[in-house]
Amino acid sequence: MMPHTEQTRAEAVAGRRVTVVGAARSGLAAARLLSEAGAQVFLTDAGAVSAEAAEALGRMGVPYEAGGHTPRAQAADFFVVSPGVPTQAPLVQAALAAGAPVYSEIEAASWFCAAPIVAITGSNGKTTTTSLIAHLFAGAGRPTTTAGNIGYAFSDAVRQAPPEGVVVLEVSSFQLDFIDAFRPAVSVLLNVTPDHLDRYEHDFERYARSKARIFENQRPGDALVYNLDDAVARRLVETAPEGPRRLGFSQAEEPAEGAFVRAGLLVVRLEGREEEILEVGALALRGRHNLYNALAAALAARASGVDAETLRERLAHFEGPAHRLEFVRELDGVRYYNDSKATNVDAVWYALESFREPVVLIAGGRDKGNDYAPLRPLLQAKGRGLVALGESAEKVLAQLGDASPACARAGSMEEAVRAARLLARPGDVVLLSPACASFDMFKNYEDRGDTFKRVLAGLEGAETL
Repeated sequence: MMPHTEQTRAEAVAGRRVTVVGAARSGLAAARLLSEAGAQVFLTDAGAVSAEAAEALGRMGVPYEAGGHTPRAQAADFFVVSPGVPTQAPLVQAALAAGAPVYSEIEAASWFCAAPIVAITGSNGKTTTTSLIAHLFAGAGRPTTTAGNIGYAFSDAVRQAPPEGVVVLEVSSFQLDFIDAFRPAVSVLLNVTPDHLDRYEHDFERYARSKARIFENQRPGDALVYNLDDAVARRLVETAPEGPRRLGFSQAEEPAEGAFVRAGLLVVRLEGREEEILEVGALALRGRHNLYNALAAALAARASGVDAETLRERLAHFEGPAHRLEFVRELDGVRYYNDSKATNVDAVWYALESFREPVVLIAGGRDKGNDYAPLRPLLQAKGRGLVALGESAEKVLAQLGDASPACARAGSMEEAVRAARLLARPGDVVLLSPACASFDMFKNYEDRGDTFKRVLAGLEGAETL
């Protein structure tokens, strides 16, 4: 086993045989970091290795294999797995059966991190909250590095993060599955709703326990920020052993220590002192779900020493991340929004709930064991139409079709936009919010959202129809 402190772990990497599993972004970053630390790194991928990845590995001097795992991949002192590699993968299972340590990329990167970590997880809102917390720290003048599931691998970020700064990490359940000593100074648990159940043998409790690992190594001097209004998140925190300082946020109650809403104001209460941060209507982001994100971000930042005036100014001037309720354009009186990051049903529910206007919803993709029924009331109340896209189109139509005034099926993003445009009326919203993974038709959710925006950019007024 590896030593039990981050410093001795980093020092002990030199000379160790390490197999990195997965040649995507985080796998390459882990290979680079560990190789530079003196480890004997070998990278293996069950699929193809891109030309760019092969070139990067060549520059690192890291040997690799593709298209399967040979016995060489099993000859390791420990393994580092990319988040895209499932626990059920044969190589991972063989390593676990042999008693070899298996670590996630964020675990390995944390051994080299001298800066405090603020880590955010949840089924929905991770990217927005991560970006917002980083925005708040940056406004306070703290050197701020944003990494993790947001698109910049922690293993790359840690090589440049100064000790006096802060690392703000978006963390997925996959990245938490194989942590050991990963310890944030502040952890944020936004919510826990069904997602990625195909990776957890369709066992919601297993998925929930994975999320709860974000705070399992925290100590009394650390802080745990969690959503009091989310029943699962609340249960996971309140039934856990004593550890970090617990700070709740809520739109329904006023915690003894935490963040809440009173008379239209966002309020933070810490150590018996209340501070009114700003009016909820002054928040830059719209929607009840984004109010939760703002409460979590304000509480995490204030608990880390960011002053109230900075919170006030920065919360009022924040542009959300791409692909999360991102306004794209208005055409013929219809407003188009890109919510491609909404890869589960709960995220789509919040997106629909954000709009008062009638909505034409574009949904579908690679199904993850979804139950789309919770969307029916919102589609009945405000749906103008439904366009089903991708592998799950038949399931989407079967579960939601009769809840929408009109339906269409599309075989491409171009067809989906055209169908939505025909269904929409002036004053409506067309919302790409798929509730599914993107890998049936696109490289990732960014590619899906960018395709949507590219199609819209090429459209002209009604006279071209």
